[in-house]
Amino acid sequence: MSTQDLARDIRIRALEMVTVAKASHIGGALSIADVVAVLYGSVLRHKPEQPEWSNRDRLILSKGHSCTSLYAALALCGYFPVPELATYASNGSRLMSHISHKVPGVEFSTGSLGHGLPFGAGKALAAKRRGLAWRTYVIVSDGELDEGSNWEAILFAGHHKLDNLTLIVDYNKIQSLGSVNEVIDLGDLVQKFSAFRWDPIRINGHDHDALSNAFLSQGKKGMPTVLVADTVKGKGVSFMENLLIWHYRNPDANQLAAAVSELTSNDARRT
Repeated sequence: MSTQDLARDIRIRALEMVTVAKASHIGGALSIADVVAVLYGSVLRHKPEQPEWSNRDRLILSKGHSCTSLYAALALCGYFPVPELATYASNGSRLMSHISHKVPGVEFSTGSLGHGLPFGAGKALAAKRRGLAWRTYVIVSDGELDEGSNWEAILFAGHHKLDNLTLIVDYNKIQSLGSVNEVIDLGDLVQKFSAFRWDPIRINGHDHDALSNAFLSQGKKGMPTVLVADTVKGKGVSFMENLLIWHYRNPDANQLAAAVSELTSNDARRT
């Protein structure tokens, strides 16, 4: 399966999950679908049949509210049966509405924002000190960068020269209650990360070739890498794109059908 096809299927599964569960956060799940698809389709060293494989790369989804995209990717890659996705956010399901480490392939439970990067920086430091080859990848939301714990971790990672750490900022520019610029203006993120001794790359977060090349280049020696990924909230579904309301709203059956129809058209595969 190509990464483009994987991204399409991730989006469809995520939409189905939130529709059935009447859950939220579909906009942010769709904005990271391409990043997740490229990671699982062509970048990460991982073995679905051995989720605890010691040499696996570690991926931490710090924006845990967008878990439907990661759950979908894990199921589609064979970590657990695809039909289990239908249990998402239901009583007794291990597929909780924020990412849970009880699910095979999930490294760390997140939900309270600002926790994933500090944890990831610690994992990267441990690997470096032990001379281990695996990399750590962390996905954060742009609104999550309002949390001070992230900036402590950013300073820490630069100081310790964690060049085995890659951060991806899902820069869709819309957070829960407004635009990022309205809530807390993040300013020039490339300049900020440079000041913290990171190697920043500004990138189209829906361009699979650009994402793959950036991931595989692994950045500059002695510096952690950050991809400031320009993305679109609700990407792939025209009536959801760039709309704040789809941070919390879930589709109804008719909207799901329309979204799936759009995603399965040829035009929907273009970035």
